[in-house]
Amino acid sequence: MANIHTTARPRSNAARICTILAFVFAVLAVFLSPLLFGVAGLALGIVGAVLGDKPLGWYAAIASVVGAVIGALLVAALLN
Repeated sequence: MANIHTTARPRSNAARICTILAFVFAVLAVFLSPLLFGVAGLALGIVGAVLGDKPLGWYAAIASVVGAVIGALLVAALLN
């Protein structure tokens, strides 16, 4: 059992930092700049997932896209 090779990368501190920043950017995308922070959060979430923070990295990427969409809808509602 000890010789089983796994393809998953071990989680590093850099992966967790990227994931946390992606969640922060998801919130900022709602209130400040949806396009800028949404894309940055998406990229950081994907990087965090690839570096080993598998479930949370993907959740952060999805949260950034959702935050960007909500932010864009809020801007459109406020301008009309």
